[in-house]
Amino acid sequence: MPLADLASSVERFFNAAAEFFRHLSEIHWGSFFVALLCLLAMQLCRSWAWRNVLRAAYPEKRIDYLPLAAAYLAGAGINAVIPAHAGDVTKVFLAKRQIPGSSYPAVTSSFLVQTVFDTSVGILVLLYAISQGLLPPLPEIPELPAFEISFWANHPKTLAITVGALLLAIVVGVYYLAHRVRRFWARVKQGLVILTQPRRYMREVFAWQGLGWIFRFAAFWFFLEAFGIPGTVANVMLVMSVQAIANIVPFTPGGAGAQQALLVATLHGPTRAAVLSFSVGTQIAMAAWSVALGFGAILLVFRTTDWRGLIRQAQEEADCEEEASAGEGGKHKPQPAGSP
Repeated sequence: MPLADLASSVERFFNAAAEFFRHLSEIHWGSFFVALLCLLAMQLCRSWAWRNVLRAAYPEKRIDYLPLAAAYLAGAGINAVIPAHAGDVTKVFLAKRQIPGSSYPAVTSSFLVQTVFDTSVGILVLLYAISQGLLPPLPEIPELPAFEISFWANHPKTLAITVGALLLAIVVGVYYLAHRVRRFWARVKQGLVILTQPRRYMREVFAWQGLGWIFRFAAFWFFLEAFGIPGTVANVMLVMSVQAIANIVPFTPGGAGAQQALLVATLHGPTRAAVLSFSVGTQIAMAAWSVALGFGAILLVFRTTDWRGLIRQAQEEADCEEEASAGEGGKHKPQPAGSP
């Protein structure tokens, strides 16, 4: 049963966590903390790239880096504990509040600009892992003890229907918004304007995201070294591929359970205990670090710890903006013949 499979996936994660805590004394803490600093550097690089996207969308506005970086870190912290990328919504809400006169469609589309680079590099990482035989062959995937992976591999029709339903929902949502909000498309294009300036995009977004990925690569390298596993290009690429696969359909925060199952099946050389300790230890450390940075940023920059309150306020602002846009659209509707 799917629920039973999901429960066993979570159980495997907690068993791996116990393995991690049993091997705490064996961790090389110097490499461990360097890895955490690399993760912070990665987030700051990505925040700077996003700021440049927003500056292109709103050239007349002053966009301070510190509040935007705080919004980015806050969203990453929420993503670490809540599945389905809820933190991405938080990033957009908090960033919109820093830019007077901005709109949610523009800020949202500006955030999605980063997916152009991330998707391209993610595909290249997966292709490398597949071409080098680092990932398990397709016939073995349904047998992996990971609900997020084995369930979809065993039910390809369900996967196709789910993907189709999601795409249909996106199309319907865009169609609804395009007809309900008069300037919706103009605002979406506003957030994507930097893509129409290739040189500026390469210099201000592509380069900073590339630097962020280098820091991410370095973080996993040092995490591997911290747990006594050789930090090699193959091992790092494998870890990054596994993380990407586990996060495609995040039933659990950070793909907990799926990552452990995949790494045990694919990371050859170290003992099973070492792989489990590395996998869950890295996942716990990344989540805890993201939460600490995120809520620290909310406290220092937004002067509150009530992130739910921030989201409620942002949602109220979004509703007011939608009503105002709808009213503005109504003012320009053609009047019936003979009306005053």
